[in-house]
Order: sequence, then structure tokens, then C-alpha cells
Amino acid sequence: MPRTRADGKKTQIVVVGGGAGGLELVTKLGAHFPRQDFDIILVDRNPTHIWKPLLHEVAAGSLDANLDEVGYRGHAYRWGYRYFDGALEAIDRDAKEIIIAPIRDEDGSEVIGRHRIRYDYLVIAVGSISNDFGIPGVKDHCLALESRPDADRFRRKLLNQCLRVSRQMVADPASDATVKVVIVGGGATGVELAAELYSAADALGFYGLEVFDRKRLTVTLLEAGPRILPMLPEKLAAAAHSELENLGVSVRPNTQVVAATPDAIHVKDGTMIPADIRVWAAGVKGADFLNGIGGLETTRGNQLLVKDTLQTTLDDAIFAIGDCASYTPPGHTRPIPPRAQAAHQMADTVFRNIKALIAGKSLIPFVYQDKGALVNLARYSTVGSLMGNLVGGKMAIEGRLARFVYTSLYRLHLIAIHGWIKGLFLILMGHVNQVVRPKLKLH
Repeated sequence: MPRTRADGKKTQIVVVGGGAGGLELVTKLGAHFPRQDFDIILVDRNPTHIWKPLLHEVAAGSLDANLDEVGYRGHAYRWGYRYFDGALEAIDRDAKEIIIAPIRDEDGSEVIGRHRIRYDYLVIAVGSISNDFGIPGVKDHCLALESRPDADRFRRKLLNQCLRVSRQMVADPASDATVKVVIVGGGATGVELAAELYSAADALGFYGLEVFDRKRLTVTLLEAGPRILPMLPEKLAAAAHSELENLGVSVRPNTQVVAATPDAIHVKDGTMIPADIRVWAAGVKGADFLNGIGGLETTRGNQLLVKDTLQTTLDDAIFAIGDCASYTPPGHTRPIPPRAQAAHQMADTVFRNIKALIAGKSLIPFVYQDKGALVNLARYSTVGSLMGNLVGGKMAIEGRLARFVYTSLYRLHLIAIHGWIKGLFLILMGHVNQVVRPKLKLH
């Protein structure tokens, strides 16, 4: 394809979704293609980006997202792309246009009406949402950690409940009141949140809740499978299980949830587990609006089926990356897992393939390099396995080395979206903030 179209318009590349993969991709595209010939557009319903693996820290108040989030408008100006506020509603493949849903303010008034954006190449990178598996009450009575607003909502509910219990203890020192949190799902999100909550509880005493400590926090972690952290070797999962129980978490594997109510989680054996706050972290799926969008092939979990080039199976002008894409490598029986490292690698492949399409060259297949999995148990411990493709995921690491690798993943993301100079400066500022900023965000 020529640098400009036959009609004289710029070649337009549209990326929908500014998560880990989407933001890295538009950064690469904006830096590579000249603005006079190409129009790079990012569409996202939120004005800012935060690395999703950090949401459990935002939820517990351990991380101030205002210091770590990236505003799309300022980032777009620097890296040569445009940002459009909005949510994808549909794809008109015949017209090569996406349809953006109306934008409304808090009182429901329409700010921007439904509109269309044309594309020459389209990349869907909208991530995933929690999968409630149709269990009654989950959607209405459980919180999820899918976005910054979700994490902020959890933190407000947690602080309010801590204040309520603290007040009861002041009024009645003999009170046995506790903050009861039930987390459903023993994957990385559930495990990391459970540990982070105890770290936050330890710090509350320094910020006005003198009579509150971890003994007033009851955290229950439910997992339907035989053990938590199934993506890690059994030895490491057992170590994490032990660490959580040492903190005070009640870890309950082989526990299937059958319903959620405003004050409890109900499990298959008939037990009712009281809960002031209920968190659902038991699985993910593609957003419902992706189901058959634009006539494209999707899985039962609403993920877009893609070829080895990461183009959708029915339209070579449309790519999909990250959690919303389903790709099963040759010789494998399961698709690539929904992880930040997969989104990062997919973004790089799509960047190369869009360049190849424009230059009239052959596309390259996506090859997933499994770097292993890491789980951070707040300030207490980090466990994981490295170099999954090289050693079968059996290189187990724990402690300081694991913590260093875990934080390095985020640092690499910062460098990918900000460049080396600003990225290294932000890493340095992160160390300074650990010293000068409060340990908890309480507002």
C-alpha cells in the first residue's frame, strides 16, 4: 500500500484499547510512521492507562495510581498518534469503519453522539472482563479488578469498612468486629490482593486508625480447583499457600461458589461465608460486545480468533492482540494464556506485520516466548518460574531475585511506552516516592 491512499487521504491505523499491548503498539506506530502520511489513532473509553498487574496494589491503597497512570492525550502528543475518547460498539467491515458508542456525562447527558472512524488497518486490543460463569448474584454483589475505577471503588469500600470496625472498637474495646473480605479465585490476582490487604492493614495504624491492625482483618481465598496458582509449579504454589496462611488468610481450595448475596458467598457444600466485601477473580473472558462483532469469528468466551499473523480469521485488515485474542500455536491444545507478557509480544508482532503490509512484504508468524510466571505477595514474598519455553517452566525462583524480576517487568513496560530517558527517570522517581510519599493512599 502506498504511503497515502489513491484518494489522497492518509493511511489510517486504528487501535482500540490502550492496555499493555495497545498502548505499546500505538507508541511504536506513532514513532515509526511519518505524520504527514499516516494517521495513528487510539480509541479507549478511559482517559488514562495503568498497568493492569498493578491494580491489586491500587485497590489496597499501597499504590497511588495518580503517580503511575499515563494520560493518553499527553502521551499521544509526544508519540505522534491521536487519542479518541470512546467505546467500540460495532465494526462495519464493508465501509472499513468502526462505530463508537455515544459518550455521556455523569447525569446522562450526551457529550458526543454515536460516530464512525474509518480505518485502513484495525487492531482490537480491548482486554478482558471477569467471567462470572452465570453464577447467581456475582454480577450484582461482587467487585472485580478490571480497571482503575474498579480498584478505586474497592479501596473506598475497604477504608469505609475499616473505619466502621475501628469505631466499634473505640466504643466497645471488647468488640470482636472484623473486616471480612472474601476473594473468589486463586490465580495471581486473588493471591496478590489477599497478601496486599494484610500489608495495608499493618500500615493503617500510622494513619489515624490506632486501634486497627491485621487481627481485625479476615480474608478468605476460595479456589474451585485443587490448589491455588495452577500456572506455577506445585512446589511454588504450596509455598505461596503457606505464606498466605502465615499472614492470616484462610485458603480454601476445592471450594465451588454457587451464589453471591449482599452479605455472603455461598458454596456448593451448603456453607455460607459472611463477607463485607466480595471480590470476583475467578476467570476472564472477552467483553460481551465482541461476540460476533463485524461478523468475525469468536470463541465461546467472546475472544476473536486470529491466525498466526494475529490477523482475524475472516479479515486480513483487522488484527487482535492481548486477552481479547485467541490463538492456539501449532502443536498445542490450548490458546496462549491471557498475560501481560503475551500482549507485549503480540504488540511487537503486529507492529512488524503492519509495516510489512504497507511495504508489500511477507508477514511473520507470532511465536510466543513463555517467560514464566511471577506472583508478588506484597512486601512479604515473591514466587515464580522463569524461562518457561527454555526449561519447561521449572526454574523456580523466590525471594529477592523473584521480586527483582517482578518489578523489572513493569520497568520494561515503562521504557516501552515512554522511551529510555523518561522511562529511567520515572523508575528513579518511583524509588523516591517510596521514601517520601505516604505508605497508603487514603483518599
